[in-house]
Amino acid sequence: MKGVFIILDGVADESCPVLEQKTPLEFAKTPNLDEIAKKSKLDYCYTVKEGVAPESSSAIVSLFGYDPEYAPRGPLEAAGMGIHLKKGDLVFRCNFATIDDMKSMTVLDSRAGRTLTNKEARILAKAINEEVKLPFKFEFYSGREHRAVLVFRGGFSDNISNADPFYGVGSVKVHSAQPKMVFSKPFDDEDDSKLAADLVNQFIMKSHEVLDKHPVNIMRAKKGFYAANLILCRDAGNEPAKYKKLKGKWRALGYNPLEIGIARAFGMDLYSFRVDKFKGIDVYEHLFVTLRKAIKYAIKLLKRYRKKYDYFYIHFKETDLPGHDNKPMEKVKMIEMIDEKFFSFLKNFIGENKLIVTADHATSCRKKAHTDGAVPVLSYPNFEGKISEGQRFIESEGLKGRKIMGRRLLEEKMFGKK
Repeated sequence: MKGVFIILDGVADESCPVLEQKTPLEFAKTPNLDEIAKKSKLDYCYTVKEGVAPESSSAIVSLFGYDPEYAPRGPLEAAGMGIHLKKGDLVFRCNFATIDDMKSMTVLDSRAGRTLTNKEARILAKAINEEVKLPFKFEFYSGREHRAVLVFRGGFSDNISNADPFYGVGSVKVHSAQPKMVFSKPFDDEDDSKLAADLVNQFIMKSHEVLDKHPVNIMRAKKGFYAANLILCRDAGNEPAKYKKLKGKWRALGYNPLEIGIARAFGMDLYSFRVDKFKGIDVYEHLFVTLRKAIKYAIKLLKRYRKKYDYFYIHFKETDLPGHDNKPMEKVKMIEMIDEKFFSFLKNFIGENKLIVTADHATSCRKKAHTDGAVPVLSYPNFEGKISEGQRFIESEGLKGRKIMGRRLLEEKMFGKK
């Protein structure tokens, strides 16, 4: 083993009033990560570029050293779900969302309140595939909870905008308290692009007709839950995602479609586990169970394969979600869980091997969205031999270090010479 690359998804944040004007990283008690930090170099990073609030897909691809302009979420998500694509197939990452009605166009929630179960999503996807009629063949796949993938088979342009008010292509939009639905538009005057935009818009309108009156959503309304009556479609791509293999032999912990898809696209071997199905109404209880399981398998991965692989990619997704929901205390609890159960192991395991800990982007609890803020970067060991007592992996400490651009991070901090 030569190194471990850890991404704490969206863990960077802004100060929160409920946390005494501290960020969740500052407020959390992290004695094990603090012990690693005092022997490390702390810097800061713009994962895509300054002034951009990136999506996870573009940010992670950039952190692995490749052009974030080519990080289509649709093909990456499809790869993570095991969906086979051919060149020309048009694919989107989708969300089951909630709209009040198609006249006012107000999107009430982009994730159907985070209460959509896997079973409900499968039933709704089946209805869409059977009842929506379009002039070209399509396949709609439900993923975990509100997540889904849409594929149009054939030869289509992907030069179109997102049909999602919360995302631009590869980036996150600043939106109002009551965002209005937007539909896809072509970015050029080509007939193929106009056709692709029109096709996805037809799909959204016709699938809404099916979803809005579906028994699953009628029952959800009776329970006081958001209806999953709208499909948001973003980040189109029209060919399978594939990148040049990274230096060395890599193995990744993968349990979410995007991270699995990215690992596959970069030619990494996967170490995975089955995420328990979300069945109830407490999504955070489910998230903590999943995070605990992810930590368990991350430790197993490192123990089992340390002599067989050069590098390991470990991505903990859960730390991003409380930011989207303005739940700073839940974010703190997740950070503390990772410290107690994972970094307590890693501080004794890593030895003199290299370690990078960072985030793919900042997710603000106050703004309930990704922001363009810098993320801290911890690189261990500090080859200057300096011990910095009191140094912590927090945003303000990172900003005291050197600015690193995302595409240079691995080359400088993992593959570079001592």
